[in-house]
Amino acid sequence: MARSTTIGGYLVTRLEQMGLRHIFGVPGDYVLSFYDQLEASKLKVIGTCTEIGAGYAADAYARVNGLGAVCVTYCVGGLNVLNAIAGACAEKSPLIVISGSPGLSERDRTPLLHHCVRDFDTQQKIYKHVTVASIELNDPETAGDLIDDAIRQCVWNKQPVYIELPRDMATCKCDAPGPLRIKKPSSEAEPLAEAVAEASHMLWTAKKPVILAGVEMHRFGLQESLVELVDRTGFPVAATLLGKSVISERHGRYLGVYEGAIGHENVRRQVEQADCVLILGAFMTDINLGIHTARLDTHRTIYAHSRRVAIKHHHYDDVFLGDFVEALTASPVGRKHPKPAELTDAPKPFRPQRNKTISVRRFFARMDDYLKDNTIVVCDVGDCLFAAADLTIHRSTEFLCPAYYTSMGFAIPAAVGSQIRNRRLRPIVFVGDGAFQMTGQELSTIAKYGLNPIIFVLNNKGYTTERFIHEGPYNNIHNWAYHRCPEVMNAGWGAEVRTEGELEEALITAEANAKSFSIINVHLDAMDCSAALLRLGKRLGKKVR
Repeated sequence: MARSTTIGGYLVTRLEQMGLRHIFGVPGDYVLSFYDQLEASKLKVIGTCTEIGAGYAADAYARVNGLGAVCVTYCVGGLNVLNAIAGACAEKSPLIVISGSPGLSERDRTPLLHHCVRDFDTQQKIYKHVTVASIELNDPETAGDLIDDAIRQCVWNKQPVYIELPRDMATCKCDAPGPLRIKKPSSEAEPLAEAVAEASHMLWTAKKPVILAGVEMHRFGLQESLVELVDRTGFPVAATLLGKSVISERHGRYLGVYEGAIGHENVRRQVEQADCVLILGAFMTDINLGIHTARLDTHRTIYAHSRRVAIKHHHYDDVFLGDFVEALTASPVGRKHPKPAELTDAPKPFRPQRNKTISVRRFFARMDDYLKDNTIVVCDVGDCLFAAADLTIHRSTEFLCPAYYTSMGFAIPAAVGSQIRNRRLRPIVFVGDGAFQMTGQELSTIAKYGLNPIIFVLNNKGYTTERFIHEGPYNNIHNWAYHRCPEVMNAGWGAEVRTEGELEEALITAEANAKSFSIINVHLDAMDCSAALLRLGKRLGKKVR
């Protein structure tokens, strides 16, 4: 006789089997019975202040862990978290979104149920556009297969899936799950062989090859393969902004972040003057390409991403990135004596000028010295992101940012997700004052779970990136006393910083404050910015006039 469970129990079992230890969310009446099942499981429910905060936290957790999950109620929760899920979809972060919904038995009896927008399937239809699978568990006979297929799609594609659970189905009986089998899809043999042969010949004959690595090398767990390829060939390697920290930035062949004309000239020159650029897992977005200032000649590129390889103008479909990198590393691609990489000069040791007003450039120069082996950088959108591109990340996958979707408000809840997953890593958070005002209430979640990030609010009283794109009074925001947030939260420590000397004192105290969060209100001039933002603003400004 087959063992039985409930649909909710089946889903919980699969989450546990996938190695999840935490799930983020905000409860609501349509999902409370499933929340009871979560509480009875090995999973720890991390309750956040807002659904979008739960989404960003789960996204960051997924980027560090390899899979994340968020659970919310119907529409008011599901549509609130939607923007975070859209970002995870755009940036290939594997998330399982679980939403409660009205019970099947009550829909005919009461068609106008609370939280409904239009039809009962409205939310599921919306999620079809920001996920790789969108399902409703409305039949015990098919629920298990639907759950298993959705999880496979999430893992294979490294993008979110949506699972809708009507509240009267959570406790409905179904067959118990067996072993979960997620066979990794493999490349077509002939296209793979042809792609590797063409790519290896192009690399072998190149005199100045360069690797440009992107975020998919992290998403598909290929960081070690990247290091092996770099070590074996001796090719210099640069990263895209979204892919920053895909390789340790202390590696001897690492050049820096390539951002077209927005980034460092030394990096731009070596990438664009290479006679062969091996692009691995990179998104060729406007931000990654320096707002179309990148100059990458297709005749000199090998471009491999999740399941396709393009070499010059030849395209090989159904060739998966991992298979291609593994086969390419085993082929004769590297010369015995590659040309030495022209590494960017190491920054000089920072020496504070104690009475000098703090500036963006000096602040991030100091931060580069401040990062340690046990820190993970979480960066929001805005000038903090462009300035942070020059930070030296010690190990791989220790820089989290939404550099493609570029949605403000990511960093504070992402600090929750990243540290919940690995409490040995202390988040160093860079967030603009505008972004903080969007999701800063997740400091409450940080306090609730005893996390200890060090948060730097870059306070220039407005949306600085927008100011440099197109100035107007709409870019100004109300100034908060960010350093006084601990008084509201009854936890944490805060300080104001206006000079380099005050920054030094704040850093010492924040470092010692290991049992709670620290928030440092860094006052900056409204028009102070990084060099990269100046170049970015000039390019984008032409598009909005």
